[in-house]
Amino acid sequence: MIIRNEKTDDYRVVEEMIKKTFWNLSVPGCNEHYFAHLIRNSEDFIPELDFVLEEDGKIIGHIIYVKAKLVAMDGTEKEILSFGPFTIQPDYQRKGYGRKLLEHSLEAARKLGFDTIAIWGNPENYACYGFKNCKRYNVCIDEDVYPVALMVKVLDEDALDGKMWKYVESPAHEMDESGFDEFDSSFEQMEEGYKYTQELFYIYSRSNVLR
Repeated sequence: MIIRNEKTDDYRVVEEMIKKTFWNLSVPGCNEHYFAHLIRNSEDFIPELDFVLEEDGKIIGHIIYVKAKLVAMDGTEKEILSFGPFTIQPDYQRKGYGRKLLEHSLEAARKLGFDTIAIWGNPENYACYGFKNCKRYNVCIDEDVYPVALMVKVLDEDALDGKMWKYVESPAHEMDESGFDEFDSSFEQMEEGYKYTQELFYIYSRSNVLR
């Protein structure tokens, strides 16, 4: 097993893996492969934290990070990280590969001076990695709005200093889908359908933790 930085030659292989992994997972179809494609051109993209995981010379995992920020109620701004899509090929899931890739990337983030990561994700997938709901760290998206799916991990327990924070996403997350159809047309075309995980996504993405 090898974890290394993604190279330009890997892009297409990674994007194909992302599409197959996320297809019909949250909604019918998916756009995560296009999202990854766009992120690499964002000014908030961090090449040093763009990793692939190989097993026997085959890419089976990928994680990509962008900068984000927290803004405290007193006006203090703090640069943090967000990642996604985070992908492990389905045949290799629940075998420890995701943990190895994530922990490798978190250690690399720590060495770059970052101490906080905020992501949108299924709590069932990320609580086992030490991510906690944003309410635990007083991180909101608006006054008293603490989404169930906004998960935070601190690499230093004093990182957030007990303040009230507002999470501000990178503009990289404001995806322009106007080029999606053309981009996706060169990929394997698959049938859209329903999985029960789409209902979980619907619930989690529309739910908040109350005070």
